[in-house]
Amino acid sequence: MAAVAEKEAVQRGEQLRRDGIVIRTYDLWKTYIMGDQEINAVSGIDIEVKRGEYLAIMGPSGSGKSTLMNLIGCLDTPSKGQYYINGNLVSEMSDDDLARIRNKEIGFVFQTFNLLPRATSLHNVELPLIYSGIPADKRQEMARLAMQQVDLDKRMHHKPNELSGGQRQRVAIARALVNNPSILLADEPTGALDTATGNEIMGLFERLHQRGNTICLVTHEHDIAMHAHRIISIRDGKVERDEKIVH
Repeated sequence: MAAVAEKEAVQRGEQLRRDGIVIRTYDLWKTYIMGDQEINAVSGIDIEVKRGEYLAIMGPSGSGKSTLMNLIGCLDTPSKGQYYINGNLVSEMSDDDLARIRNKEIGFVFQTFNLLPRATSLHNVELPLIYSGIPADKRQEMARLAMQQVDLDKRMHHKPNELSGGQRQRVAIARALVNNPSILLADEPTGALDTATGNEIMGLFERLHQRGNTICLVTHEHDIAMHAHRIISIRDGKVERDEKIVH
């Protein structure tokens, strides 16, 4: 029976890949046990994201959006349901396989940048490639290309404390891009920036989307979500609304 289920999962994954679907969840749940209570942080979510989409996941604090982001980012595993990223059924994977998929398929951008303070911008961008086992000369070439994509090729040898907040976030975005991932997953990417710098970063995301990148933005701010081309609103662990945004 397990072999039949595995074959069906592989066939479904292949079909999703052929259809250009990067993210697909089926009845996804995440349940936490708190004492004698069950808390459903994510309750039966079905979403589909096609290659090249620019999506925002939005919701108030406690809505389940952060839990959903952790599931999409393979930082956590669901209690129930299936999750495919780029045709791979990740909801059934071991921790080691999840780490490999995370590094290959997902580029993360965090609110707090998460840069190594003593490393140059170029070395920070190279890090995912080191974990992938890519040789040093190839790593540097790929990292330089990623820095060019975020207009920071003249700041490659600067350390984070020599950069502005906006420049640090650009380095973080270059690091997320360097592996050519299936999806860019950005968690409150303007949260630590002033309004003008935040708008610049959102302009960069729009340019990356126009170049063909698939972007999933997680935010509680409506004006930031409105930069995306589709908004999924989460409330009480469920999809409340799924709407296209016309710009």
